[in-house]
Amino acid sequence: MSSEPKVRRRRVFYIPGYDPIPPRRYRELYRKESAAQATISGYEVKVLQAKAQAHFGWNVSARLEGAEVESAFEVLVWSDIVKGSMDQGIWATYAQLIRTATIYIGTGALFRLMRLRKGPVIAALYPVGFLLVQLGIALLAAWGLGRVLALWQPWAAWGGLLVVPFILEWFRRLDGRFFAYYLMHDYAYSARYLGANPPELEARMAEFTAEIAQAMRGDCDEVLVVGHSSGAHLGVSILADLIRGGQVPDRGPVLSFLSLGQVVPMVSFLPRAHRLRADLAYLSARDEVTWVDVTAPGDGCAFALCDPVAVSGVAPQDKRWPLVISAAFTQTLSPERWRALRWRFFRLHFQYLCAFDRPKDYDYFRITAGPLTLADRFRGRVPSKSRIERATSGYTSLAP
Repeated sequence: MSSEPKVRRRRVFYIPGYDPIPPRRYRELYRKESAAQATISGYEVKVLQAKAQAHFGWNVSARLEGAEVESAFEVLVWSDIVKGSMDQGIWATYAQLIRTATIYIGTGALFRLMRLRKGPVIAALYPVGFLLVQLGIALLAAWGLGRVLALWQPWAAWGGLLVVPFILEWFRRLDGRFFAYYLMHDYAYSARYLGANPPELEARMAEFTAEIAQAMRGDCDEVLVVGHSSGAHLGVSILADLIRGGQVPDRGPVLSFLSLGQVVPMVSFLPRAHRLRADLAYLSARDEVTWVDVTAPGDGCAFALCDPVAVSGVAPQDKRWPLVISAAFTQTLSPERWRALRWRFFRLHFQYLCAFDRPKDYDYFRITAGPLTLADRFRGRVPSKSRIERATSGYTSLAP
């Protein structure tokens, strides 16, 4: 890794996953976790009020690795689209359950995904199972009440069914604990068009591409795009469009892409994901961008160490990216910290954006606020030996 500072000014575009929460959450997370990491690692990071800008973001002033760096962050917001897709009634959600399960099972995608990592497949099956359990509990309560009412009048037994919607609504209101509805809507959104992007998402991605293109014409030293969870596959397509459109100037900022906790196969394995598969193949061979993919086997919600291009069966002969590395939670978190987090699955899925008390070469805050480009920071870094590269998808076509 080169120690020569090459970045004084950076633009960072963060693409969230399927998350309905307002973007200020990411600013506060960065503020809290960067302070913790700075204390552990012995550097300075200050989160500042963003200068006048049209979109939500924040500025970071850092002093680390012998240099002072200014970074401007912007969240590429699609939480309104997420909220709209989650605005479903109880019975509509159960209809989504049937439709989504039919798609993943009927296309064979579910069984192929299980050959990669069981963790994210279990996470996908969890909302199906738990929603069915909720329905079963409601129907059991209805049966019990019906038996009691039948002692009064035999025809009144049907009145027991009246409790079903109330019990299901009670479970839905507690979904902040269970995440069953949230995850069901997430997987249903990806499966709705069999892997193709919904029109409203395509339109938003075009806006994101235009914003990044404008930054590429600016005077910063690096434009870093960070895609987390579902935001990783959005980042792939956005950057592919950016490069295809000739919007990466020869003498402009360095273009970098950091994908974190990716779930690309959940989409790329579906039959109509032609656009995503073509973008994976295209981006993987480009020299205009450096792409580093970071996951960890301890993250049960991600396809850990699965090369998203290779496992999708679209790796070209001249493939260069991504560099697949592990955040190695069991090594970069102390035993005490790991014990505290290991069963908090959703929290672990966000660990990539958080502080590590035993950091190694992956440090989110050095990457996003330090003086080295992504390429320089990981120059000479070999990919993880335990990465999975075998082509597993049953659908590999790049065009309809």
